[in-house]
Amino acid sequence: MRALLTGLISIFLSTFAGLAVAGDRPVVVVELFTSQGCSSCPPADAFLGELSRQDDVLPLAMHVDYWDYIGWKDTFARPEHTKRQKAYAYGFGTKSIYTPQMVIGGVDQAVGSHVMKVMEILHHHQMAVGRVSLSTHKGENGRIVRVANIANVPLPQPLIAQIVHFTPKATVAVKRGENAGRSITSTNIVTNIQAFGKWDGKGEIEFKLPSPVAPDGQSAAILLQATRMGDYPGEIVAAIALD
Repeated sequence: MRALLTGLISIFLSTFAGLAVAGDRPVVVVELFTSQGCSSCPPADAFLGELSRQDDVLPLAMHVDYWDYIGWKDTFARPEHTKRQKAYAYGFGTKSIYTPQMVIGGVDQAVGSHVMKVMEILHHHQMAVGRVSLSTHKGENGRIVRVANIANVPLPQPLIAQIVHFTPKATVAVKRGENAGRSITSTNIVTNIQAFGKWDGKGEIEFKLPSPVAPDGQSAAILLQATRMGDYPGEIVAAIALD
């Protein structure tokens, strides 16, 4: 399975260079809504792990809690992830949620194990021209995030700056439920999403990051995300992984 996923990803990505730069790395965000209690999820979990090998992709595992009742309580599940997935569903015009689901860039979605479809959507996002610059630098009182509308075009509003904390990798032996007897490896397991600023999409703005940027053993990323129809998450107009 790993060899197949790696080969498919290579076919789609070999025609263009990544966006890696020193320090902060601009990335396309892929959110996987998954559960250790879902028998259909392990292939999507493995696919997410393969995506993490790409410099210009930030895959994030959002473990949900609505499968916990069938015999195994997901050790990484958070109710706020279920809430986030429901909010995306509302924005997509449906009340249905499912696993495994991947949401790409906050605006497109596909079944998380459908590699070809996900890669097609991802390729579209990777080819898009960036409108917003995100970067960080060291200020007098800590690390500062600078946001700029480099294309000088109208952007969706309001835009919320968020910091995401995640555990790079963990393996769990599932003892009950649909995946009983399996060991599942998860990648970039989200532990916290915290908003720290708003922006009207005009000119430039700076925000101070919390210190420390991430708890010990965890990594961090910055998302600049539009909201739609109130507080529902929308397009992620820019994102960087923090080194």
